[in-house]
Amino acid sequence: MRWRDRYGLRRWRGPKIAKFDREATDADIEALIAFARSRRGVEFYVEPETFATDTTAVAVADDGEWTRRRVGSPAVIHKVARDLALPVYDVQLTGYPPRMRAFNERRRREEGSL
Repeated sequence: MRWRDRYGLRRWRGPKIAKFDREATDADIEALIAFARSRRGVEFYVEPETFATDTTAVAVADDGEWTRRRVGSPAVIHKVARDLALPVYDVQLTGYPPRMRAFNERRRREEGSL
């Protein structure tokens, strides 16, 4: 059976591949979709590819809970966000939302009190 490029990972990736990281997979994209469908107010933030890491996207819910996954190319997460009717931002232009930092701080305090 021939492998299908379900999310456009191969088509939109281009020739660049981070040297030390693994490539994005369908499972990465499906994890972002599952997160977005199971939480309210999700927004995506695209993080650029670096020498060591593939392009990633952070999905942030309205309570600040978040997850990060490889996406291979900004075009991939833009398509996913369009299909889910959710916003997507370039983290280099917008930064991370304050609710994400607040969530991280709450988790640190909760873990410290255990």
